[in-house]
Amino acid sequence: MHTRYLMLFCALCGMPALADTPFRLSSPDFTDNAHLAPRFAGNAPDNPNCTGENHSPALNWYDAPANTRSFALLMHDPEGAKGLGVTHLVAYNIPASSSGFVANDLRDGKGYTGGTNTPGNQRWHGPCPPPGTSPHHYTFTLIASDLEPNLPAGLTREALMTRLKGHALGAAGLVGRFSQ
Repeated sequence: MHTRYLMLFCALCGMPALADTPFRLSSPDFTDNAHLAPRFAGNAPDNPNCTGENHSPALNWYDAPANTRSFALLMHDPEGAKGLGVTHLVAYNIPASSSGFVANDLRDGKGYTGGTNTPGNQRWHGPCPPPGTSPHHYTFTLIASDLEPNLPAGLTREALMTRLKGHALGAAGLVGRFSQ
């Protein structure tokens, strides 16, 4: 609200208006480029690297671009699979009225349509880097688009990017690191 009053004040006084505030993504569970807590690591009985609790962090976003109709959220590990990358989350059809996810919404499939991630499911799959490797960088990318939130379920990261091409209005990012 403070920014709105300041902009109104500037307009009334003939001063130039402030620049638009940037689209931002944050989490109350970790700061940008900080280590993710072990509770966020994946949990898969068939993968000895997935020994966490598979909790998903809370996320919040602010100042989405004008004309946003929906959001898409990706969480990707570019160091995963020996540099080929692992996509841990593909979430889209997030309504423009949304401003975040509470803890475990992404794990529980709440508030979005799930796309197919690298492990083959349609929900949050927490970090599972091999023990003894350098910390991996888990990049959360939130994309604002002018698309109505009605894309079909199950799109892969690549298929979603194809659908978003020409419709993306802006993006905000956040990085969490994790190692075992």
